[in-house]
Amino acid sequence: MIDLHCHILPGVDDGAKDVSESILMARRAVEQGIRTIVATPHHLNNHYENPKQRILQNVKELNQVLRDEKIDLTILPGQETRIYGEMVDDYMRGEIQPVNGSPYVLVEFSSSHVPRYTEKLFYDLQVKGLVPIIVHPERNQEIIEQPDLLYKLVQNGALTQVTASSICGDFGKKIKNFSVQLIEANLTHFIASDAHNIHNRTFKLREAFDLIYEKYGNDIVYMFDDNAALVLKGNNVYKEVPEKIKKKKFFKIF
Repeated sequence: MIDLHCHILPGVDDGAKDVSESILMARRAVEQGIRTIVATPHHLNNHYENPKQRILQNVKELNQVLRDEKIDLTILPGQETRIYGEMVDDYMRGEIQPVNGSPYVLVEFSSSHVPRYTEKLFYDLQVKGLVPIIVHPERNQEIIEQPDLLYKLVQNGALTQVTASSICGDFGKKIKNFSVQLIEANLTHFIASDAHNIHNRTFKLREAFDLIYEKYGNDIVYMFDDNAALVLKGNNVYKEVPEKIKKKKFFKIF
């Protein structure tokens, strides 16, 4: 399996505190069946700054550590960038790190808000050949209350990534149910861990995929798995036609 979103780099954000914790996370990932992780440290989220060159160096160092420890796991460079108005300019300056050098960039909203300039910014990113992937939209309060906001962004070419732990119910029933609705409405394209440690924010990819398999069968599991691989290669991903979510469906039980 491939994990497109993980805070495994040591000492750069609120993920792994040091190399020893990165090693513990790596071992836990391998136990889950993960063989490739995209390291996605927070960037410009009012707490952390992790520009491209720093990420590339840290990924190189961590891969060497994993080789020394004989852990069968490869780390690739990525970045979880909090949305901001100068994102295109900073990409042109070489500060934004797409997923493994592909056209795909992970974009984070705050937990409560979707900026009014999002549609224009995403358009500008796409003009530069980039594809925005909105991370954990199921945990954004404004999207939960107004799912048409996400529908419009996806309809215009954005992709989204739901967190495995959300599907497993770790963030509560409301977020779990909304995650299911995103899957059913073709409004998400990837499942990733967003793991920060091995305690309260760990991997859950295997558990999430088991739940998805039980409800939807192998085809949807394969789609999510294949899409992660396609992103790493910079290829087009599988997308079904997005549908609008009706509010009356929010309380459907998984």
